[in-house]
Amino acid sequence: MKTIYLAGGCFWGCQKYFDLLPGVCGTEVGYANGPIAHPSYEQVKAHAGHAETVKVDYDPAVLPLRTLLEKYFSVIDPTAVNHQGEDTGIQYRTGIYYTQIEDAPVIDEALHALAARYDQPLAVEHQPLENFYPAEEYHQKYLEKHPDGYCHIHF
Repeated sequence: MKTIYLAGGCFWGCQKYFDLLPGVCGTEVGYANGPIAHPSYEQVKAHAGHAETVKVDYDPAVLPLRTLLEKYFSVIDPTAVNHQGEDTGIQYRTGIYYTQIEDAPVIDEALHALAARYDQPLAVEHQPLENFYPAEEYHQKYLEKHPDGYCHIHF
């Protein structure tokens, strides 16, 4: 099993989307690559600098990273800066955060291929994971608990 951290706007919908993909073994929503330790949702919402992110554990034999990234790209606007759908703010930026250096070339190649499909520059961050703090329990699997909750991803 491998792990990648994907920020794609509001983490509720992203978590539900990734949970539906064959090869995804588990997900957890949280706050990544921000300046303070263990932020609360209220701090993140007040633009503390973290990205709403989904930790995705996956089986690369079933779902290779390149395929997982293509699935991720299909549910975000990769040119949008600090927003997805109706959600705006730095916490809704897009990003790919990795912990294994061997993932970097795969990510670079996928982003290069994606950029060729757009006239605008991509706004997807891609860098090593600096930190990840799990979100509060009420955010975990939120759309399973609240099926009518807002999401920029249409299921």
